[in-house]
Amino acid sequence: MKWEEVRRLYPNQYVKLNILDFHVEEDRKIVTDVALINVIENPNTATKELLRAKGNTIVYHTGTEKIEIEMRNPTGFRGIRL
Repeated sequence: MKWEEVRRLYPNQYVKLNILDFHVEEDRKIVTDVALINVIENPNTATKELLRAKGNTIVYHTGTEKIEIEMRNPTGFRGIRL
């Protein structure tokens, strides 16, 4: 499902998504295809779900025009295995 379709079906809401496809531009992951897991009505619940999200699962607000995720390089951490 395209992000634009999610935004049209669930305007101004938090949604939990699974990333299906993306491309990278500089240091940003641009998400192009997602699978909707559920709609989250309570902002506090959305925050908790975001903190628990792992891998390709994200929580995003449909008020945002496109999904861009900043990619960070973990090489700055010495002695920590990732």
